[in-house]
Amino acid sequence: MVNQLILVGRLVKSPELELTESGKKVSIITLAVPRSYKNANGEYETDFLDCTLWTSIAENTSEYCKTGDILGIKGRLQTRIIEKEDGTKYKKMEIVAEKVSFLASAKNSKKEDIIENTLEEKSELIDIDDNTNDNSDNDSGSNKNGKSGKKKK
Repeated sequence: MVNQLILVGRLVKSPELELTESGKKVSIITLAVPRSYKNANGEYETDFLDCTLWTSIAENTSEYCKTGDILGIKGRLQTRIIEKEDGTKYKKMEIVAEKVSFLASAKNSKKEDIIENTLEEKSELIDIDDNTNDNSDNDSGSNKNGKSGKKKK
């Protein structure tokens, strides 16, 4: 039997490290995980899933991650019985992380977007000659399409 799940999503809020009464480190994070299909209105919905991180996983995640970072989580579903102050009990399903992978930071993704946009702008300024053959009978220095392979002004 298997109780395993894998999630990839963005951190909704920077993780906060807390201590339990027994002194264990814990952090409860919320991961925004978009669904892979559209709803009836043609829009993608997002699930906001709470994940419990313990000990060194909680410590490392709270130290190195912040709002907007993309995380991969491997974990399990766990059921706890919680008793309210009035004595009523209820079951709570929670995701307990067994491994957390830091996939991308919000800061890095902005840099990647800037680099990608810059490269796209530069490629628009330069015609790339698809013809790699030497055209010795063409003295004008242009390719078959009349493009010179030089920067546009």
